[in-house]
This record gives sequence, C-alpha cells and structure tokens, in this order.
Amino acid sequence: MGKKLKKGKAGNAAQYMTRTQAIRKLQLRLSEFRRLSILKGVHPREPKKKPKGANKTYYHTKDINWLAHEPLLNTFRNIKAHEKKVRRARAKQNAELAKRLKQLKPTYRLDHLVKERYPSFIDALRDLDDALTLNHLFATLPAESKYGIPPKVVHTSRRLALEWQAYVVRSGALRRVFVSVKGYYFQAEVLGQSVTWLVPHALSQVLPTDVDYRVMLTFLEFYNTLLQFVNFKLYHVLGLRYPPLLDARLEAAAAELAAIMKDIAGVRDVSEGDRALGGKAVTEGALECAAANEMEMKARIESLQSRLREIVGAAVEAGGEGTASDKDNENKGSSELEEDEPPVLDSGTDDDDEDDDDDDGLGKGEYLSKLDAVARSGGRTSTSAMLWDDDEDNDDDENPAAGHVAGDLDAGSRAAGGALGPDVDPSDEAALCRNLFRGLVFFLGREVPREPLMLVIRAFGGVAAWDGEGSSHDEASEAITHQVVDRPSQGHRFLSREYVQPQWVFDSANFRVLMGTDLYAPGQVPPPHLSPFVGEVDDDGYTPEFAKTVRRLQDAARAARTRAAGLALKGADGSEFVGEGAEVDGAE
Repeated sequence: MGKKLKKGKAGNAAQYMTRTQAIRKLQLRLSEFRRLSILKGVHPREPKKKPKGANKTYYHTKDINWLAHEPLLNTFRNIKAHEKKVRRARAKQNAELAKRLKQLKPTYRLDHLVKERYPSFIDALRDLDDALTLNHLFATLPAESKYGIPPKVVHTSRRLALEWQAYVVRSGALRRVFVSVKGYYFQAEVLGQSVTWLVPHALSQVLPTDVDYRVMLTFLEFYNTLLQFVNFKLYHVLGLRYPPLLDARLEAAAAELAAIMKDIAGVRDVSEGDRALGGKAVTEGALECAAANEMEMKARIESLQSRLREIVGAAVEAGGEGTASDKDNENKGSSELEEDEPPVLDSGTDDDDEDDDDDDGLGKGEYLSKLDAVARSGGRTSTSAMLWDDDEDNDDDENPAAGHVAGDLDAGSRAAGGALGPDVDPSDEAALCRNLFRGLVFFLGREVPREPLMLVIRAFGGVAAWDGEGSSHDEASEAITHQVVDRPSQGHRFLSREYVQPQWVFDSANFRVLMGTDLYAPGQVPPPHLSPFVGEVDDDGYTPEFAKTVRRLQDAARAARTRAAGLALKGADGSEFVGEGAEVDGAE
C-alpha cells in the first residue's frame, strides 16, 4: 500500500493558487501584484476544478514562481519602503527632508521585459494592435490629476503616435482606412505583417468615473516602451535617425505630423511639391536628377510605343490577308522606288489610313496616340486626350465600338490616378498605394479633420496643404488640384480644381482608384462608406449596388495601368495582347 497523499498536494489544488495566496507568497500589495502581472504578461487561469471555490481568481503556480524571480519585485519593495520614509518625514513636518526624499525615488526600466516577451521583431509587430490603439487613445485624453493621468504620459503617447504615423507615411505602408462612430480604423502593412489600430475623433473627451485608469496606465507604460523599440527598429531599417526632431514652429501651430515629417521626409515633400508645381526652381543637383528621370521615362514610353505599333500592325496585316496579293501587285513599282529611302514610322494620323480605320473600328494611329496621351499624362486627364475624345464624337454614331473603347480608356486613365505609367506594376499593391495620389495637391479646409486626411494623402503619394503655418501652398495656388471641404455650400470656387468631401479621399484610398468627384460634391449626400475590412459579398450573399459600380471602375483602371505598363492583357479566348478589347483577370 502506497503512501497516502495529503489534501492539496496533487492535482488542481497543487497546480493553481488563488490571488490571495499569490499575494501572500510574493509579499506584495494588491495594486503592486496587479501591476507586476500586467508587465510580465501573466493572466488568471480557469481550472476545471476550483478547490477553493468558484468565486475565486486562480493563477498557475508556475506563473507565480516565475514572478518571484523577477528583478522588478525588489524594485517595487524599495519603492514601497521609500514611500513610507516620505510619509514619515511629512508627519514630522520636515518639508525639506520630504522634498529631498521625493527626488530620490527609485526608478526602473522595462526594456528587459520587452525582449523577454518578444524574442523576435516579428512577434512584436504581431502584438502591436492593442499597443497602438491605447497609445492613440491617451494621446487625445486630457492630463487629469483627478484620475492620475500625468501630463508627461500624454506627451509621450502623442510623440510616439506621431513617430508611428510619420513612418507609415514615409514607407507608404498604409493600406486601409475606415471612418466609424468610434474613430478612424487604419491598417498598415509593415514587413509583411498587417497592423490595425483605432484613432479616436479629435473631440473633447469626457472621462468616465467607472474606469480604473491605474490599470490602463500600467498597460500604457509597457506599450510605450514597446513602441519605442519598434519605432527605433523601423526607422533604422529606412536609414533614418531616431528619434526625429520636431519643428517647434509647426508644433506650436498644431501641425505636429507636418512638424515631424519635415525632419524625416523633407526631401520627399520638396520633390512632390516641385512635381505638382511643374517647373519651380530647385537646386542644380535636383534638376540633373529630374532630367535623368525624364530621359529614362521617355525611353520607356518610346519602347512601349514601338511594341504597341508592332502588335497593332501585326493585327492589321492579319486582318487584311485576303487582299494582300492585290495590294502587293499594286505597290510593287512604288516599293522598288522606295528601296533606298529610310523607313518612316506611320503615326496613324494621315488620310491614307482612313480605309483601315473604317475596317478596324478604331484606327491604329489614333489608338496609339490615345495610349501615348494616357501614358504621358501620368494617369491624369490630359488636354490631348480630351481633344481626341471631342474629335471622335462625330464618329461614335458610325463606329460605336470606337466610342466605347475611347470612353473606357478615358475613364480608366482618370481612375488610375498617379499609379499609371511604365514605372508602376499593376500587380504590386504597395506601388499602387504609394503612387495613387502622385501629382495631386490637396487643400484641406478648416472644418475637416486635418491629421487623418494628411496621413492618408501623404501615405498615398499626394501633397497636403492647409490654411496656416507650415503649409506648402496657400488657398489661391494654381497647383492645387483638389480642395477638401465639409460644409453645405462653397461660396468662392476655383475652376482649376475639384471640390470634394473628406470621404472621397478615404474611398479612393480604399478602392485604389480615383472616384468620381461629382458623387462627393459639397452639399450632396455621398455614396455609402463601404468598409474595406469586409468582402464585397456578406454572409447572406448580398452585394451593395455601389460595390458593383466600384468594381467596374477598378477593372477599367486596372486595364489602363496594364496598358501603360506595357504588359500583356488576356482576351476572352485566353490570348495575350495589348490593344482594344483587352480584358483583365477578374473583370466582370
């Protein structure tokens, strides 16, 4: 017969202990034990059998033994003893001693806890959602001594939030944004990991009385340390110094994000502003770099044009095989005379191609000129493209196919935005996001939320301006392409720009296309703000009508980007070519 076991020496009774037993073993107060558990990541457990009662909070014995070896345990005990000395000095009315002792309060760091809980940097990125959400929450809260929220914590949270946003803008990592009653939901892709966080609306916050802010401040203390590690690593990956320097002048003008971006992305902002102005004086080195980029772009466009001419010419020759023998006999004499002459590349604008235009519906030269205009315009509606459409208005009745293709090309090129050209891969989502607003300058009205809009606009390649200190453009600047307003009516209007509501910026960023500005005109009810975090079809199989419209616009923009990049499109029969009638995978 074996030795009889005593009660509580095996099973759940030995593997788990109540919170009271853990506090007695560690010789801590309840607040200190709760703080240490949060910092170490130790949480209560739910055993199958609760030997001490169902209304108790249980912890695993191994977790408590792990806490017993934590170096912070001695620091908390020293802080407890130090507070007792301060109270004793105040009780003896020794203010000088109490003041001196208060300045000698023991301090501690949480760096070793971050390295302990997150062995690799990817683990820290995966657990960054709650840290960013709580950080942005306290960045908007007031410093209230009644609830124990010190001003230093608020300032630190604000600084870390701005550093994170500046990195998202600098790297172009922003992917989705959704506006709700709670605030702004953002999602960024950082080193292959999706990070989602919530930013509250910039309104006066009412602090509820039934919330234990001490617990939240303990979580914030660890999360701020974690964010400092993450920001330091991300900034050094980009080759930037950390921490960045804030411009005091812009910070005083309530342009904190612009103040921090001036240090880490000043060169990028200058280049974007010069590209938008189209000819503003820059330094000699910048001019040489711009000239080199322009020559490279022209070479790419010429190679694209030659490839298009070869493909369209082959298609025209294939369509005219039946009459090739007659044309060879007629042109035999003329070809002999022109043997010594250099070949001339047909631009498709001569009157000799009228017969071919009638046969093909859309002329080879006209089609190429259309593509040239789209490629040179960088995704924006150019004057040559608009004139091409106007000249073809009379021919649309006779050739409906030509008008249909012209309308698709024009709508697709406008919707593609700045992400149109040989330097942008249509299949690269990161490149589309970085260049969607390229070449666009937005002026933000005083009534719109500046910081969320500035974050989205700059992350997607645009330039943001406002009425105040630090703005790169004033309201009367001719370089402004869009003005974001949120008022029932706009009195004074500039004919050279579009007036849209803030939702236009968010929807365009989510759908990766430039939405129609007429749907978001000031004073009108905008379309439904669809969430980018859910699919087009819900659980019941319902697809919103506006989602179908957006899908068609995305297909047109994808086709325009693929043509501009010189990639092959797939036709209905599975063949690959570049030309009219091309369809993109997934198009409806």
